[in-house]
This record gives sequence, C-alpha cells and structure tokens, in this order.
Amino acid sequence: MARTWIRNPAAVWTGSDVSAPGGLVIDGDRIDACLEMGAEPAEPVDHIFDATDQVVLPGLVNCHHHFYQTLTRAFPEALNQPLFPWRKALYPVWAGLDLEAVEVSTELALAELMLSGCTLASDHHYLFTDKIADAIDVQVSVAERLGVRVTLTRGSMSLGESDGGLPPDQVVQSPEAILSESERLIADYHDASEAAMVQIALAPCSPFSVTPVLMRERAALARHHGVRLNTHHAETEDENAFCLEQFGQRPLDYLESLDWLADDVWLAHGIHFDRSEIERLGRAATAISHCPSSNMVLASGICPALDLEDAGSPIGLGVDGSASNDASNMIGEVRQAFLLQRLRSGAEAITHDVALRWATSGGAAVLGRGALGQLAPGHLADLGCYRLDALRFSGAADPGAALLLCGAHQVSDLMVGGEWRVQGSELVGTDLEALRARHTAASKRLSA
Repeated sequence: MARTWIRNPAAVWTGSDVSAPGGLVIDGDRIDACLEMGAEPAEPVDHIFDATDQVVLPGLVNCHHHFYQTLTRAFPEALNQPLFPWRKALYPVWAGLDLEAVEVSTELALAELMLSGCTLASDHHYLFTDKIADAIDVQVSVAERLGVRVTLTRGSMSLGESDGGLPPDQVVQSPEAILSESERLIADYHDASEAAMVQIALAPCSPFSVTPVLMRERAALARHHGVRLNTHHAETEDENAFCLEQFGQRPLDYLESLDWLADDVWLAHGIHFDRSEIERLGRAATAISHCPSSNMVLASGICPALDLEDAGSPIGLGVDGSASNDASNMIGEVRQAFLLQRLRSGAEAITHDVALRWATSGGAAVLGRGALGQLAPGHLADLGCYRLDALRFSGAADPGAALLLCGAHQVSDLMVGGEWRVQGSELVGTDLEALRARHTAASKRLSA
C-alpha cells in the first residue's frame, strides 16, 4: 500500500471542517492526513507529488448523464427546440445505436469527465433495443478499464407512442424484460461496499415513458436489493401538463402515489415545484441533480436548488446528456451552477464554496457515497489537481474562487482510490486521438 505526499499546493479545498495548507498524505486508497503549513508526514512516504501552483479539490461527482448522447451533439434537427420536440427529433436516431456505439460513446464521455476532474459519474441509459441489450455490461467494462467510479442506472421505457407515451414503440420494452434485466445487473455488478467502483441503480426514464405499474414494481425491486432509484422529474411545464392529463396528478403527487418520495431516490432536474412540494421533498430527503447547462440549452427553467437544500433535499450536479449540454465537462458545470443560481438566489447566497459543495459532498450524498466528496482523514482518496499557471488565472488572488470565476476546464492530475488516472493533463493508458476518430466514425454511422 503506497504512501503519497501531495506537497506544497497553492490551495486545498477540502469541503470539510479540516484544512490542509501543507498538503495531503494518501495511504493506499484513503486519505491518511491533512497537513498544516510547514508540517511533514508523521511516517515515511513512497512518493512525493509536487502540487506547486495547483488547487486540490475532492473528486467531482456527476449525478446525471446520458453517455450515448455524445454521438449526437449539435444535431441539426434538434437545435433550438424545447424538451419534447427535441426528444422527438432524436429518438429515431438513437434507435439505431449498436454496442460499438455504446462502447465508444461511454469511453469518450468518461474521458471528458475525468479530464475535467470527475471521479464518480452516474449514467442514465434508458434506451434499449435487441442490438444493445447488453449496453450496461459494456459500460461496466469501459469504466473498469479507465479506472473511474460509476453508478450505472438501468433505465427503462415501457410506454410507447401507441399507448400514449412519448418514445417510439421500437425503443420500449416489456415490463418482464425490464425487471429481469434489472435483477441480473444488480446480481452481476452492484457492489454495496464503501469503496465500490461500480454500483447499479434502477431508473425508469420519466412519467411520460413508463407505466405506473412498472414505476411501483421497480421501486419495490430496488428496495429489496438495497439499490437506489432515479428518474427525470419536473423538468418542464409540459411534463406537469402531461401528468395532469394522463394521470390526473401533478408529477410529485404521482411519484408519491407510487412510493417514490423517499431518501433512496434522486430526481434529475427538479425545476417546476411549488413551495409545498419543495417542503415535501425536503421532509422525505429526496435528492435532486441540478443540470444547469442542459436546462439553459432547452430553456426548461432554473432548479430552486438552494430552496430545496434548505428544505432538506441533498443537491448534486449533473452535466446531463451531451445532446443537450453539449459537453461532458464537470468543472465547467460547477461554474454554470454557480452563475445560474446567482440569478435566482443572489450573489451573497451562492458563493463558490456552495457550488463546489454541490459538486462534491452534495453529489456524494445524492448517490449515497458517504466516503467520497471530502478531503479528510479516512475518506477515499479521490481528488483532482488544477493548475493555475494559464493566462486565465493571472492576477487571481483567491485560488479556490479562481477555479470558477476564471473558468478552469481541465485537471492536470486526477486520483481515484489512490491511483493516478490523469497525469500531466493526459488520461493514463488512453490514446485520445484514436478515441476521437472511432467516436466520430460511430457518430457519422448513426446519423447517416
């Protein structure tokens, strides 16, 4: 078990009540010590990492993504559209996914995320056909090869257009197939341990693509196996109108009637809540993944993140799909949340510390990963180092604030579980030019 001293940082934002101006000592996959200025490790170390001119952060947590959507960025037919017509334009294209496309889109999305400081990413893959029945298996393999933590959600759609739903019939599955596959994936891949690299969650896509019976059955199945639940929720006013017309209830009332208002659930977007709904979510400790860039691109609205957090809901951040962002840059997403939430709650309420908290310990709480999201003794050694020697940072007096205000977009080094996965701004073991070429070819095949 190697010991590493991350020495002489410009700043360490620990996200905890401990400080580390003298750096961090890593022992194996855990943080052993946070050092005061001028202090040295109490025991010998095997490696010294010079963090001069670098800010060290806990690994960023991406709570919501659709990896396969990296293949359809800036897609002409979907440009300048709100959510429902945007989906209508893209569903026929996505129906042509094959396993090679799933593999290369997953690798490219995770590479982007890691290079931007992300050490734990959740993906919501909800589109399945006969050609990509094993999509989650492929994603597990890619994540293991890259050495990044993932929460992979087994999504589902069972309510097709012919039954009043939004997705085309060719991309929906039977409830029996969905439940059977969910059980298999939990048995094959879910690791409930504190240091897990792969976890599985269950994720009906949305109220307009899944039947009420399946929503309730998947909640019961998740709780039987002790895994978390995820779905899209309250993203647009159109969704509110759809639920009222289809089910005679607002989306949150509908969720509660199906046993989904609970502390093992996280909801993607969470924009259109009234005051009483915010209070109910908080009492239930139901978590929210705020997705600022996607919400701005699709003009969906602004998540009441601070109100939800004050009420008791854990708040994390997500880049969302790369067809509505159109990027997978996690530190960039923190800046977006910082700026957008200032418009809603004011400059004094939304500091850089608040935005960084949402991206680290907040995201860890959303995904139920208490040993992540902070730099403190005993926590897992997931962290990112950001250099401050680019032109954009010249003259910056507060290193931590500079990451967001001056627009950091890439880590120089990234550690996951005590292992360096990015070194010198290069993703270890990955030929990015070859990856880009394979990804571009897959994108062209899909949209041909």
